[in-house]
Amino acid sequence: MLEITDIYASLAKREVLHGISLTAKAGQVLAICGPNGAGKSTLLKAALGEIPARGDVKLNGQSTAKAKASDLARQRAVLPQDTQVAFAFTVAEIVAMGQEAGDFAAEPGLIEAALAAVGLANHATRPFQTLSGGERQRSHLARALAQVWQPIGPQGPRWLFLDEPVASLDLGHQLQVMRLARAYADQGGGVVAVMHDLNLSAMFADRMAFIIDGRLAAEGTPAEVLTAPLLERAYGCKVAMNTAPQSGPWFLPQACDQA
Repeated sequence: MLEITDIYASLAKREVLHGISLTAKAGQVLAICGPNGAGKSTLLKAALGEIPARGDVKLNGQSTAKAKASDLARQRAVLPQDTQVAFAFTVAEIVAMGQEAGDFAAEPGLIEAALAAVGLANHATRPFQTLSGGERQRSHLARALAQVWQPIGPQGPRWLFLDEPVASLDLGHQLQVMRLARAYADQGGGVVAVMHDLNLSAMFADRMAFIIDGRLAAEGTPAEVLTAPLLERAYGCKVAMNTAPQSGPWFLPQACDQA
């Protein structure tokens, strides 16, 4: 389990997170949603220890503040919203960085398997800088996968932390990435994803945490969280809610004046 308790964080001397507490369970996908600037990515970074924050974070029952970086790398992998690559690495070399960081450095064929999982089976020797934005995003997802390849390890469940994993992808690849996240959770791992696409979140997430102005506005199943009043409050526009077979709630923004 991931336990985030009473997290406060500031950026440029401005408090961005105001005492957020939530949990994520292994075997589930948790989608962190909310409008632009709500604090979603800041919450993820605070939970990962990438920015200073007050509060407590435990992963699999242990405080992450007291854990060694090498131990954490064996239990969790991170796909940032944006990753700059300054050197002329190949795609395979990017994925190898993840493989070397986890428990699977000696696993034969892992780079190829991770690339196949994200739809880049024939890209191993391609220079990273020649890829499209979506291909780069999927290359980094393959790197994260190679780091925590088996969803359950000696220390318990392993975790994928994904910051806007489908932001630069076309529809087919969005579904591919979300199915991959769903499969990882179904095999016993944990997935925490910052998401903007609420319909995709409703299709694939077990639970959602909705952030508004740095505070937890709602938490629960997609059906419990995705209500018209909450979405209209968050986004300042009217929405039409419906329920689709086999995919849960979905919504359409309405082309009209603001709510």
